[in-house]
Amino acid sequence: MNDAPGIMISAPSSGAGKTTVMLGLLRALADGGMRVQPFKSGPDYIDPAFHLAASGRASFNLDTWAMGEELLNAIAAQAQGAEICVAEGSMGLYDGVATRGQSGFGTSAETALRMGWPVVLVVDVSGQAQSAAAGALGFRMYNPDLPFAGVILNRVASPRHERLTAMGMEKAGLKVLGALPRRGDLTLPERHLGLIQAVEHPDLEAAIAGYAAFLREHVDLDAIKAAARGKPAIQGGALPPPPAQRIALAQDAAFSFTYPHLVEGWRAAGAEVLPFSPLADEVPDAGANLVWLPGGYPELHAGQLAAADTFRAGLRRHAETRPVHGECGGYMALGAGLIDKEGQRHAMVGLLGLVTSYEKRRFHLGYRQAELLASLPGFPAGALLRGHEYHYSMILEQPDAPLARVADADGNPVPETGSHRRNVTGTFFHLITGEET
Repeated sequence: MNDAPGIMISAPSSGAGKTTVMLGLLRALADGGMRVQPFKSGPDYIDPAFHLAASGRASFNLDTWAMGEELLNAIAAQAQGAEICVAEGSMGLYDGVATRGQSGFGTSAETALRMGWPVVLVVDVSGQAQSAAAGALGFRMYNPDLPFAGVILNRVASPRHERLTAMGMEKAGLKVLGALPRRGDLTLPERHLGLIQAVEHPDLEAAIAGYAAFLREHVDLDAIKAAARGKPAIQGGALPPPPAQRIALAQDAAFSFTYPHLVEGWRAAGAEVLPFSPLADEVPDAGANLVWLPGGYPELHAGQLAAADTFRAGLRRHAETRPVHGECGGYMALGAGLIDKEGQRHAMVGLLGLVTSYEKRRFHLGYRQAELLASLPGFPAGALLRGHEYHYSMILEQPDAPLARVADADGNPVPETGSHRRNVTGTFFHLITGEET
């Protein structure tokens, strides 16, 4: 683990504006000459790409439900050479699951406690003034052991509103680190899984530069830097090993949801990662030992994927002798067909019999624990895995053998078991790690 001090950007709930604050703060600190290491608390795979764009350093997930102590140590060590760590929380500060995972319940508060990072609470004060302090004080006192740096007031309506809200915070003994006036142009574009991908933002650089300028004007950056703390370094632990020596990894707007710690672990162990684009009708490298199709938005590009004859033929050739694995969107692309939101069916690669529909959709969200019934690249049958599922698509047909027994965080079975056929495997959950013993 690295000794760089850090802070945790969190909020009472989703939608309070912490991502805007996070991106602006990363860029403002980097523009000021600091080496900034971003992290994301929890299983989000979209935010880290925005963090990279804002800071110039790869961002990594820290997840106390899915990850054991050894992996948390190894991921924290990725801050080597940084002067400050800035982590973005998920959902509300204390939101997690009911059943303890490998080292906790998956809350941002747990991550902050484990790392020793004081919390900067972003509070949406619209519709209230001094009353906002009562809620913020509740978050401060809910766990008195949690280090707490102060609050950033967001969506402030006027100087009078700021003055009254700050008075309440002062009475509650909470340090105000900044006050952000209400601005409608600070909202990042979203779609059904949350933010759009960083690669799709129409002008991401200009947006981040604007957030940084906004924070420099309205937030006390020196106070935030002074508040950063951290626990002493913990040695030991390793990132997940590669499932093959040469891995062809699909990477484009349809397939981009890959946890950074996995790919970094593959490269650190000497594996060669070979990106290719199915949307550009590219074939995986002929010398690859494994093709890995991550999640993404194939339902938005189904027609283009169906017309990518060169990609589909190349993937089928690979699967004749070597393994192919797909996660979520990648799993859908490996199937026989995908029905888009207009109800039109598109032929997919056909290596599995899976047929999915985005026309008939239902929200699937949550941690997943899986016991493999057959081997998956990098894991033998019987291995226990931890992951996360987040999609709207429904399974209409799944004729192949189930890949795993899958349950949610509380141990309740879920029907999305994944499937396998010869050299091809797929899951609807995104792999985070195998269980530590």
